[in-house]
Amino acid sequence: MNKAQLVETIVEKTETKKQAQEIVDTILDSIKGSLKRADDVAISGFGTFKVKQTKARQGRNPKTGETIQIPAKKKVAFKASKDLKSIL
Repeated sequence: MNKAQLVETIVEKTETKKQAQEIVDTILDSIKGSLKRADDVAISGFGTFKVKQTKARQGRNPKTGETIQIPAKKKVAFKASKDLKSIL
């Protein structure tokens, strides 16, 4: 399911496509904002989004074999809830 399909699903429950688009955008913007502040986002019955910090490490360029330094970075991790895991 992509964003457009999610909007179409919400249109069935709301009055207009514009209203459904605003709902989806608001939800996604709220999640992004929380993750940007490094806050966890827990959605009951669905799962939890967390920001994790990776350490700097050495890697290898597969094309040349040259050793390179991979910088530390932040990434988003998702852990599914028990309810979501049970339906999969």
